[in-house]
Amino acid sequence: MDQVETIREVFQYLRQFTGTTFVIKVEYPIIQDTLFPVLMRDVAFLHQVGIRIILVPGAKERIDEILKDYHIEGKTIRGIRVTSHEAMPFIKMAAFDVANRVMTSLAASSINAVIGNWVRARGIGVVDGTDFQSAGTVDRVLTEGLRRVLEDGFVPILPCIGWNSTGRPYNISSNELAVVTAARIGAEKLFFLTAGTVFRASEFTVPEGVPIAPGGRISNFTLADLERFFQLNQDKEERLELLRMARRACESGVERVHILDGRMEGALLSEIFSNLGSGTMVYSNRYAGIRPMKPTEIIDVLRLMKPFVERGILLPRTEETLAETYQDYIVFEIDDAIHACAALHLYPEGVGEIAGVAVDEQYTHLGVGPKLIGYLLEKAQELGLKRVFVLTVATIDWFLKLGFEEADLSALPEKKRAAYDLRRRSRILIKELKSEST
Repeated sequence: MDQVETIREVFQYLRQFTGTTFVIKVEYPIIQDTLFPVLMRDVAFLHQVGIRIILVPGAKERIDEILKDYHIEGKTIRGIRVTSHEAMPFIKMAAFDVANRVMTSLAASSINAVIGNWVRARGIGVVDGTDFQSAGTVDRVLTEGLRRVLEDGFVPILPCIGWNSTGRPYNISSNELAVVTAARIGAEKLFFLTAGTVFRASEFTVPEGVPIAPGGRISNFTLADLERFFQLNQDKEERLELLRMARRACESGVERVHILDGRMEGALLSEIFSNLGSGTMVYSNRYAGIRPMKPTEIIDVLRLMKPFVERGILLPRTEETLAETYQDYIVFEIDDAIHACAALHLYPEGVGEIAGVAVDEQYTHLGVGPKLIGYLLEKAQELGLKRVFVLTVATIDWFLKLGFEEADLSALPEKKRAAYDLRRRSRILIKELKSEST
């Protein structure tokens, strides 16, 4: 039965992530590791099931090797390589050599990849008296071209080189490149696959309430938790760089950032397709703008629902009905205006109904609908409900992608079953909820 549950869990996540974009930064020691071909097969699997992958290979150690071979000295200040004009051709050689290795490994799984120059950079310049010369920072990511490559079924590989408008190359941080690319392309997830970075509770001062996984690994941070963590661990600054990068990504719009040990076989798939995961996740408040409905907003919600009622997608509601049930509703608000709503109605059998889902069409690109459903599912879980259901005539595929499954009339609570309109022939979809103890 455990295997069956695992399979169900994987399929649920597959539906959720198909069509989304993941940015994966891989440290160079992993590329050197004997398990790297296995990791690339896992990446190939993600690509084959419809997840759009962008790879950012780190090249720090390879650059060190090449510069040493050619007797070129260098230094690093505040984590930034001071890059002389003499060193730049060799740094390009190292960066593209690493990118080539990644592309070759993907080819072994019959995955088409392409190395490209989608990154525009500018020089860091002189900071506190140090001229960083050909060291740069990301100025712009050419997202339109990058999206075309993704839509054509390729895996883009971004080496740690960026060019300015005149074609001058700069050495840029792979971590920064991954963060900026994930934010600009609108990636759902950003992964840092490290050569052994694990955040263990025993090695840090951990704020109360931060989840600790079996074995002592810190499971996840909200941004608020992370700020408290930084304050409590100022003496470990050198170990916090990736967490600071994760915070920057989340503040730039990336919903979830995962830091994991890429040398563990299956770590990437485990992090994506299991509830326990294998690394440390940092996530933003994906429900920002969502709050309970107020009784003074009944007219606004009815106005929002009106076009969906006229098209037969929603059943009509009255002011009186909403006045009685407004406490079941949540709304999505931007600039003091209501742009989406949904409700969770409770039944005595420990079952909930998600209903009245309406999203202003000008805001659907923000992913508001899935966020409303996610918010209500978490609320249902907190209330201890066994399952939730939805009746729909026009959004079956949408709910299936969110992990719901089709069911028959017997799945409805008695009161709802008795009121079911046979003429409307709504499809019945359910989602089983796991108890907190499982």
